[in-house]
Amino acid sequence: MGGRITGLKLQKKNTSRVNVYLDDAFSFGLAAVLAADLKVGQQLDDDMIAELRQKDAEEEAYQRALRFIARRPHAEQELRLKLQRKQPDQRVLDAVILRLKEHQWLDDAAFAAAWVENRRTFRPRSARALRSELRGKGVSRETTEESLEGYDEAGAAYDAGQKAARRWNDASRDEFFKRVGAYLARRGFAYATITPVVERLWCETIGDDEESEECQ
Repeated sequence: MGGRITGLKLQKKNTSRVNVYLDDAFSFGLAAVLAADLKVGQQLDDDMIAELRQKDAEEEAYQRALRFIARRPHAEQELRLKLQRKQPDQRVLDAVILRLKEHQWLDDAAFAAAWVENRRTFRPRSARALRSELRGKGVSRETTEESLEGYDEAGAAYDAGQKAARRWNDASRDEFFKRVGAYLARRGFAYATITPVVERLWCETIGDDEESEECQ
């Protein structure tokens, strides 16, 4: 029910929130940034209270979203699902997503491009594997394909295979091909890509070994 504001007090355990008292009785909590526009003596009706609570829910979800994004970039659908665990109101979530986009905190195209670049640099894998990862994050098919345009599959396989090649540099040819090939296959590369890459890595590993005619 509505009433006259008789108190605005910071919460002891969370100073970013304010307790609002109407007619000398606690009524509801509110984000301090929203309570800044209120004053003692102000009259609030039911609609005004409902609007404040709606804005408070949006602010709380927005701040939670920023904490998620601060840890690492998120795709829109991925972030929405995380927020939905504590805030199922779709109107609130829609408002938060829109606000994030307006402040350029949320951009699936930028997210997908950064994801591909990060994987290519630190954990190379196939375009097929990347496609699966991005789709799993909720990135649209179109945006996913745009992020993979011009992707160097053979180059990624070579970079990924170098780690395995160093590990198996003392193995026989058959063992080397088996182990390094399996390593690349687990990262989603196709046989047609794996074969020439493993041959290249093998030749680089054995150097000028006269016993390997294919490397001459």
